[in-house]
Amino acid sequence: MFAVKLHPRAKRNAITGELGDALKISLTAPPVEGKANDACIAFLADLLKLPRSSITIAAGHSSRNKVIRISGVSAAEVEARLRRAMPANA
Repeated sequence: MFAVKLHPRAKRNAITGELGDALKISLTAPPVEGKANDACIAFLADLLKLPRSSITIAAGHSSRNKVIRISGVSAAEVEARLRRAMPANA
C-alpha cells in the first residue's frame, strides 16, 4: 500500500512528484461521482501494466489523499515501476 495525493481537473494525467510520503498524481477527471477515483485506478493500472482489478483504493474515497492497495505484484516491483514513471526533477 502507498499514499497518493490527487490533483483533479489537471491538464494531463501524470505523476508530478512526491509530497512527504505521498505520490502526487494529476488527473484530468473531475472530483465528482467517483470519476477521479476511477481515473486514478485506470491511470495506475496502465502505468504499472496491471489489470484494473489488481488496484483498489483502500482509504480516502472522498478525499484527495488516498491509500492505494495493489495485489499480484511485490511492493518492490511496484516501487521500481513508479520510480521509472516519475519525472526526473521530482
